[in-house]
Amino acid sequence: MAFHDEIEIEDFEYDDETETYTYPCPCGDLFTVTKTELIAGEEIARCPSCSLIIKVIYNLEDFRKTQVGLAEASGQRVAV
Repeated sequence: MAFHDEIEIEDFEYDDETETYTYPCPCGDLFTVTKTELIAGEEIARCPSCSLIIKVIYNLEDFRKTQVGLAEASGQRVAV
């Protein structure tokens, strides 16, 4: 699989309402990947307007631990 680029998760914007991470695509739209997809181990963000894909660089175990910690702090349950 050929990636357009590899981008660190810290460089993505996060939307709390949709629980989606986004990053600007050269076509003008946004690459997207959801928090649920990342927790499941998905490491590809896709642009809905063109064929480009990027690899999301993140540590899956650290990401899962962070999400569980945030959920516990807010009184929610997270399945990982």
